[in-house]
Amino acid sequence: MSHLAPTGKWDARYLGPVPHDSAYYAKCMLGGVLACGITHAGITPLDVAKCNMQVNPAKYKGLTSGLATLIREEGQTGIWKGFGPTFVGYSLQGMFKYGLYEVFKDQYMNLAGEELSNKYKPAIWLAGSASAEVFADIALCPLEMTKVKIQTSPTGTFPTAFGAALAEMSRTKVETHYPFGSLVPLWSRQIPYTMAKFFFFEKIVQLFYTHVFPEPKDTYAKTTQLGVTFASGYLAGVVCAIVSHPADTVVSLMGKPANKGKSIGAIASETGMVTLATKGLGTRVLMIGTLTGFQWWIYDSFKSSMGLGTTGGK
Repeated sequence: MSHLAPTGKWDARYLGPVPHDSAYYAKCMLGGVLACGITHAGITPLDVAKCNMQVNPAKYKGLTSGLATLIREEGQTGIWKGFGPTFVGYSLQGMFKYGLYEVFKDQYMNLAGEELSNKYKPAIWLAGSASAEVFADIALCPLEMTKVKIQTSPTGTFPTAFGAALAEMSRTKVETHYPFGSLVPLWSRQIPYTMAKFFFFEKIVQLFYTHVFPEPKDTYAKTTQLGVTFASGYLAGVVCAIVSHPADTVVSLMGKPANKGKSIGAIASETGMVTLATKGLGTRVLMIGTLTGFQWWIYDSFKSSMGLGTTGGK
């Protein structure tokens, strides 16, 4: 029986098509790098527009007009500001987010045992994703702070080159609270986001394989399985965007010069909950829905090409 470890005991690491050993987790980490680094870097223009809509809503009123303003004032390079820290930061984040999710999910299932793992699957998904994100955000934080500063600083007031921006963040760390000043708001944005992302993804995949494709998962073509992956990822992403948007707005506002030295609470109360929850939300729903769909698709395509199978099931 494939779910039994060599010792003869039930073991979550032996439930899938291949054993979850260190090589499996390493491949999942690499899949996470590809999934997050490529997708986040690829939508840098949307991110630049979204951050500026949050920080300066009077000037950047919408996605299209915001992008047009950026191109008019700064040229094509203006909409690609922050590409370097975005690519490196989210590659590191993806490595820990996806790789450690697999590790923690197996660990928590083994702690709970077979019966409780089956009974409380959603709790395992939530605990595993939250635990992974704690570490993923520590890796991301210095680069996210640098990215936001590059993207929201008025032209000519902050370096846009990756190396020069990192050096400037380090030089002004008393003012910017670099490298971990945004870690708490980042956790408050990313942990609920990731819990929603993994929970709703796993749940929607489960619904697909229960009601739409009820035969055993491995009887369906890889294209069908990856189609389920993309659709589930997109729908999960829409939920994620709504859940995490207020904290995302706070992270963006922390990079605004006018908010230098202000506490998170002060920024939130000055801005107001409605603005925090809605400003730039449409852009972010489009951005995160597409992003999450492609992330899961890239991740599962990589896993599938490595013979590891796709994520989720009944």
